[in-house]
Amino acid sequence: MKKIHSSEITPESLYLSRRDFLKGMGIVSASAMLLAACGGQPGTQTDIPEKANVSATPEEVGEPLTPYDAVTNYNNYYEFTIDKEDVARKAKDFSTSPWEIEVGGLVKNPKVYDLDDLMKFSQQERIYRLRCVEAWSMVIPWMGFPLAELLNEVEPTSDAKYVRFETIYDPDQMPGQKNQGYQWPYIEGLRLDEAMHDLTMLATGLYGKPLPPQVGAPVRLVVPWKYGFKNIKAIVKIDLVDEMPTSLWMAAAPNAYGFYANVNPEVDHPRWSQSSERRIGESGRRKTLMLNGYEEEVAHLYAGMDLSKNF
Repeated sequence: MKKIHSSEITPESLYLSRRDFLKGMGIVSASAMLLAACGGQPGTQTDIPEKANVSATPEEVGEPLTPYDAVTNYNNYYEFTIDKEDVARKAKDFSTSPWEIEVGGLVKNPKVYDLDDLMKFSQQERIYRLRCVEAWSMVIPWMGFPLAELLNEVEPTSDAKYVRFETIYDPDQMPGQKNQGYQWPYIEGLRLDEAMHDLTMLATGLYGKPLPPQVGAPVRLVVPWKYGFKNIKAIVKIDLVDEMPTSLWMAAAPNAYGFYANVNPEVDHPRWSQSSERRIGESGRRKTLMLNGYEEEVAHLYAGMDLSKNF
């Protein structure tokens, strides 16, 4: 892994003290941060609530935040490159404006959203663990809104059972999509009840800043109890469907990448153990938590299921 020097790191203490100071002055909020993430220019005037909707702190998560520079310089994003340390360079000129997300399928009110449309949903800051199938992890303060709010607006029909997500297909901007070994564009899916869970969010920023291209700008999925490959980036289409979607990784290696992809230390990848993980920015390893530490919140979704078979 590329060494990240201490002079290049934004400490979580600096981020948090800055956030607390600005909140105390009444000039910062999750909505203001999301506006920046959605293309607002510096100095843009907007109505700012007195208090941001912050659902967690590092103390409640029980772990320090992963430094911003580490989060943005070690990324899985095969649309650009398989080299995690080169994604930021390859993605730096990726254009994210204008941008639209088409939401349809088995819904009563299909709609096309641009980035400004997303501002009406309840913008929040949530500190979530991100656990990748390669057995590394991060703790990130995401900005965004619950996916359920968008789905409720389009009103899934009674036939809708799953949510299918699709990323942009643009080989000219994303050179990795010229690799014919994968079925582009990137597809992912969730069961409808997973998608409607309060922890599931669409993110447009992190650390109070807009999502950079290498992290999935302008809009990506965050499902914190699942492995990172489920968290599809640069979303352009969301469809409600009645059959389980086949994701890119399911098609590429079905023995290693199942539909559910729940973090499970008891089910190993065919090539490595999932019982421990390496936190980016730390030395040593730590024990992997069942459902990535969100067992109390989401275990009921899988009651009666064999998670070694439904992996």
